[in-house]
Parts: sequence; structure tokens; C-alpha cells
Amino acid sequence: MNRQTKRMMQKQGTTSRARRAQDGPAQSKERTGPRQFPEEVRGELRKVLAGPQEVINSTIVVLIMVTIMTALIFG
Repeated sequence: MNRQTKRMMQKQGTTSRARRAQDGPAQSKERTGPRQFPEEVRGELRKVLAGPQEVINSTIVVLIMVTIMTALIFG
């Protein structure tokens, strides 16, 4: 939080503590067991993994950008 935000909050009569209290309670963090953890990791990766065509396209874009940046730096 920067000075300008702090000043604005002081003028409005809110403080960072009051703001945190308004946001609500912090989420409780449950610990998962060793057996449950790999299952949850696999489930999350299913949501995120890209298809083969997307991986190829991303790889090509990265290689082109690396080539351009290398040329700019060493050129």
C-alpha cells in the first residue's frame, strides 16, 4: 500500500485493520493426507493441461521470441 492510498483511507476514516476486518475471516487451510495429495494434484492438472497443438504453438512462439531477443541483445 502506498502513501497516497494510506492518506485517502485516513481521510475516509478507514484503516488497514478495519479494511481487513471488513474483508471477512481468513480461509481455514485444511491439510491433506499423503494419499489424498496426489489425487488432488492429478485433478488440478486435468483442468490446466493443454492439448498437443497448443503446446506446439506455444513452443514455436517462445523460440521465435528467444531468437528475436537474442538478436537484439547481441546485435
